[in-house]
Amino acid sequence: MASSPAPARPRRGHRITCVLYPGCMSLDVTGPLQVFASANRERTRHGLAPWYRLETAAAAPGLVATSCGLRVHADHAQGSLDLAANGTVLVPGGDGVDEAQHDAALRAWLRQAAQRVMRLGSVCSGALVLGRAGLLEGMAATTHWSRADDLRACSPGTTVDIDRLHTYDPGHPVYSRRFTCAGVTAGIDLALALVEADLGRAMALAVARQLVMFLRRPGGQAQFSPLLTPETTQAPRLARLLEWIPGQIGGDLGVPRLAHEACMPPRTLARAFRQELRTTPARYVERVRLEAASALLAQRQASVSTVARLCGFGHPENLRRAFHKHWAVSPQAFAERFGQ
Repeated sequence: MASSPAPARPRRGHRITCVLYPGCMSLDVTGPLQVFASANRERTRHGLAPWYRLETAAAAPGLVATSCGLRVHADHAQGSLDLAANGTVLVPGGDGVDEAQHDAALRAWLRQAAQRVMRLGSVCSGALVLGRAGLLEGMAATTHWSRADDLRACSPGTTVDIDRLHTYDPGHPVYSRRFTCAGVTAGIDLALALVEADLGRAMALAVARQLVMFLRRPGGQAQFSPLLTPETTQAPRLARLLEWIPGQIGGDLGVPRLAHEACMPPRTLARAFRQELRTTPARYVERVRLEAASALLAQRQASVSTVARLCGFGHPENLRRAFHKHWAVSPQAFAERFGQ
């Protein structure tokens, strides 16, 4: 069976077009665009021509008020743009997305863009616009965790995964061309991933240093700490259990033990996790253990072997597999990148 062809690398002069609409979030626009601008600056410092052409587009040219009141200038009207194959279109999120997703002209333009440009993606709740336009059907997508149910409602054929920062995959025939990402800072991670695919890892690292970031986070990393889940999710039947789990991560946290602590039969416990947390008890426990392990590794408080034992993974190989599965890095690499 023939393998899928590798996605084409963009030529010099690759266009990055960010869509504007009233009430879009300014950081969803300026964060990713600054990454591409910094890549251009790095190339200029080394005597190379800028790679990216940055532009904005809205229903009409002129100033567009963002959700914080800042006005951003739209360079072009969407309908007048020449949608070249050598281009990327990004749709930001923001308070105005609830109206923007019902803009028939914007949806039609995005469907046209999806057929012509090299890449089409969204930042934060901008995924709702893509979803409403039917551009995420049959795909996995992410968005800000607070808008996950809204995305499921407007695009029932989409698998919504909030345990991701972004869905861009440069080696995939679909997700190299159409992708989504989570909140504001995830838009910067997404842009760094695009720069790495376009111009190489060294350039992505140089841009990250210029922006005083540690390094781009892998797309599969969770959006927020599971240790905060008791405060950020409506899980009344599980609240006491979720507060208990972090203090027991080195011990037995199998389903029978969790069910005993929650005073529920195992099947009832599993059903409660699915309904209230959209996960299984085992996956939740693994996430909590990973969060604790990553905190210890970042603080350089213990070796990988000790961290594996303290956090309930037992053998270091189990910890390594969990890190690769969730974050696509090894524990050692994580400690080197994020360690204090």
